[in-house]
Amino acid sequence: MTYHNFTDEDGNTFGSFEVFEEQGFYWWPCFPGALPDTQDDPTGPFLTYDLAYQDAQDFAKGGN
Repeated sequence: MTYHNFTDEDGNTFGSFEVFEEQGFYWWPCFPGALPDTQDDPTGPFLTYDLAYQDAQDFAKGGN
């Protein structure tokens, strides 16, 4: 598992997400002072780590 910060359109970072592999690559959000949001299923699967990472960043910018 690898943790990253969400980055908005202005380059500001907030919260975080982790990308992990379990028969494909997935991500789910984590925010300061809170556990990962596991009530919803992780987002994925994606064929590659990079695709999962980019989808999470697009989510942060309002793309999902």
